[in-house]
Amino acid sequence: MDMDYSIILVNDNPDFLDKSIDYFTEKFGIERRIYEDCISNSITTKSNIPRWYLLLYGKNIVGGFGLIANDFVSRQDLYPYLCALYIEEKHRGKKLGQELLLHARKEAKHLGFHKIYLCTDHIGYYEKYGWSYIGTGYHPWGEQSRLYEISTEIIY
Repeated sequence: MDMDYSIILVNDNPDFLDKSIDYFTEKFGIERRIYEDCISNSITTKSNIPRWYLLLYGKNIVGGFGLIANDFVSRQDLYPYLCALYIEEKHRGKKLGQELLLHARKEAKHLGFHKIYLCTDHIGYYEKYGWSYIGTGYHPWGEQSRLYEISTEIIY
């Protein structure tokens, strides 16, 4: 990854708390109080999740993701979930998504998890990075998503 980019954990950088809440709210159009409640409490929890990460270019947020217990999906037996993966359009095409996915795996392993999961409507993107489709999950608002998993064991 280019030296101008860095990945930070919001827990270790509380000065980014409000910026991270605003960022994810803007990118995903979910009510601000949802992200505010989750991200604010992630800083003080004794649990190993949730955790929120930001991709910075210099001091500017250009992407991020979360590791959470459940991404509003019926498969609550699976966790943690990678959620809210995002890269700003002008920073795409530089393998930054791949870097964030790898970082998520390393962090999840460090937190004691053997697998991580995600739900998405995208087909083809996550498979490029070794994620396996495992079925369908259902959301409380009536939609469904594809479910994926990947081991936190990283083979080089």
